[in-house]
Amino acid sequence: MKKILYLFIVLFLFSCGKEKKIEGGKDDKEDSIIVNPNDLNVSILIDLSDRIDPVTNPNPTMEYYQRDLEYIKAINKGFLSHIEKKKVIRLNDQMQVFFNPEPSDPKINDVTKQLKVAFDKHTSEDNMDMMAKNYSTLPVSIYESAIKDGSYVGSDIWEFFKNKVKDYCIKEDHRNILFILTDGYMYHEDSKFSEKTKTSYLTSKLIQSLKLNNSDFKEQIQKGNLGFVKANDNLKNLEVIVLGINPEKGNPFEEAVIKEFWENWFKDMGITRYQIKSADLPSNLEPIIIKAITNKN
Repeated sequence: MKKILYLFIVLFLFSCGKEKKIEGGKDDKEDSIIVNPNDLNVSILIDLSDRIDPVTNPNPTMEYYQRDLEYIKAINKGFLSHIEKKKVIRLNDQMQVFFNPEPSDPKINDVTKQLKVAFDKHTSEDNMDMMAKNYSTLPVSIYESAIKDGSYVGSDIWEFFKNKVKDYCIKEDHRNILFILTDGYMYHEDSKFSEKTKTSYLTSKLIQSLKLNNSDFKEQIQKGNLGFVKANDNLKNLEVIVLGINPEKGNPFEEAVIKEFWENWFKDMGITRYQIKSADLPSNLEPIIIKAITNKN
């Protein structure tokens, strides 16, 4: 009888210990991937390099900057759909737009401020209507300004992940989603360096020099330990969705190589939930974007 009672006590204490870990104490929080999937923190990082230039990179079907604008509208649509399904008293969600480096036009700073929105229990329908309007109209001025300026200094995505992503895009007790609008190439003169076989950048010229132009590119990448230099670690609380991969012509494997670099980079940094999508027409990507936001993990 004593043995049975002792076994019961041990099993009970073990069960309590498991429940406590699931709830997540101070030590366990770091191991928790998503603390509250009902509260969203959505960020958009826009690559304003010459990929959006309709002269340098024209597309007769739909210009790439116009595709970006529709992607942004779809992200906004998915975010608002999530908001509308919640009770007002439970609202604790936000969305914002980032550039790295910041555009030279100071007016874009003001636009960025208007695109940073937060919803709480005091949110009204007017706030939602204003957000829908702002995300439909204001991003146009950002792209028009960048195209008109024409300097295209590039987008320092590597540095953003190194120094800013944790502070800007990861909010405690939230489901954190970062959308990156880029063609997949990564280059900025301020962050261009190599560490042994890895680099902080990726260009079509680099892919050519590495001779990643045949069907065994994955084996070559693995054998040569090629890829991006790890910029950060412990980013398991961040989901990333890359939109707009657009390889240069001439290498039938270039797109797959670009995606392989990004995928391996995310894994190195502890990011386990990610999607990498080509610069498809917005009508094809919109359902994917909305599903990524509204579907709880």
